Amino acid sequence: MGYGIAERLSREGNEVTVIDSNPALVQRVRDTLDARGVHGHGSHPDVLAAAGANDADMLIAVTQVDEVNMTACQVAHSIFSVPTRVARIRAQSYLETEWSNLFARDHLPIDVIISPEVEVGDLILERLTYPGASEIVTFDDQRVVVLVIEVGDDCAVVDTPLKQLTDLFPNLKATVMGVLRDGQVHIMNSGEELQAGDQAVVAVTRDQVERTLSLFGRQESLPKRIIIAGAGNVGRYVAKQLERPEWGATVRLIENNRDIAQVAAESMARSVVVFGDALSEDIMREVDVSHADMFLALTNDDETNILSSVLASELGAKANFALVNQPQFLRFARRLGVDSFISPRSVTVSKILRLVRRGRIRGVYSLFDGAAELMEAEALETSTLVGKPLRKAELDANIRIGAVIRGDKVVMPSGDVRIESGDFVIVLARSDRVKAVEQMFRVSLDFF
Repeated sequence: MGYGIAERLSREGNEVTVIDSNPALVQRVRDTLDARGVHGHGSHPDVLAAAGANDADMLIAVTQVDEVNMTACQVAHSIFSVPTRVARIRAQSYLETEWSNLFARDHLPIDVIISPEVEVGDLILERLTYPGASEIVTFDDQRVVVLVIEVGDDCAVVDTPLKQLTDLFPNLKATVMGVLRDGQVHIMNSGEELQAGDQAVVAVTRDQVERTLSLFGRQESLPKRIIIAGAGNVGRYVAKQLERPEWGATVRLIENNRDIAQVAAESMARSVVVFGDALSEDIMREVDVSHADMFLALTNDDETNILSSVLASELGAKANFALVNQPQFLRFARRLGVDSFISPRSVTVSKILRLVRRGRIRGVYSLFDGAAELMEAEALETSTLVGKPLRKAELDANIRIGAVIRGDKVVMPSGDVRIESGDFVIVLARSDRVKAVEQMFRVSLDFF
């Protein structure tokens, strides 16, 4: 995770120093990134000093040990006066609301807490809420959702020019921004049509997600029988949420570590925990995966997650979902039979980028194995978009605006819409046009 954050920040021109107690990892940073590497303990004052903490704008502590991350933030504040301190906190006990004062400036001065397990867990639950979408991206204000939807033969809007959708569905606040077609990303314009087999990227207001999925023939019922492989932090968090009455789900967990399985069994109210290997066909049959509505592969091992998802589908599970950390695996996970997946590292990196950018581009999300980028950007007075109708904005053909968030309103784009200073704009661009988007919003002027 630390490497992934450093890789992205250094690529965007930030001056980055990475501290690690493993000399081999430090050497890897030096060899492969435009960043400094310092060998040592990340919470020790002398190591932080050698890394340049006296001049740092931000400390990001994302080791596997919560207490090291918290101590590093305390040292950065007390000795080096680092303005912004970010810590990864994995143990849920620290995050309970009754202890929230622990991280106040006068106690443990942490400005932003990253809990990948909780954030990833919440994203998984959101995916389960809308099972008809193969991918969901939400933004900070929660009013606009971007869905990736597979277009089937039964889709009501196939072979219909997009500009006619407004006439057919006048109250629908949704914009088709682009598609993945025949392995290539294509940014759509209003005169084009969706085709069966497309993976469509659609920006929609949250209150119309279900209607949009219905139009695409993808309105599916909530899964009720769920099998989870992995009873670690993410698996337990998701299982506990699914035990709530509003879900009404039957949950079974598979865990191959006896101690972790015991902890999970003691902490679950209704869920059944089975000790065994998710790659074992016998174990999968024991948990009755053939009748599962959803199989969630949430272990710490990418290979196990991918292969167990494939096995679950072969044994009859209706759908599967996998955690995949390594970017090289994302390229072929779907081809192997993984219906949907999420990268915990990508979730964390996106949150860090929003902090570094200080709001001008609040989010950058990769789609289709990095072939396209979904961005939420703030329009400044200096933006070339501000003040003119979109039809006169001369947007690049490989860039598409999906929605405009203005105060408490969501404005769907049309040729007559004018972008105003302070608007937040949802943009889809092919990856080779991301720099053009940044130029449109003059983001570079507001970096560190």
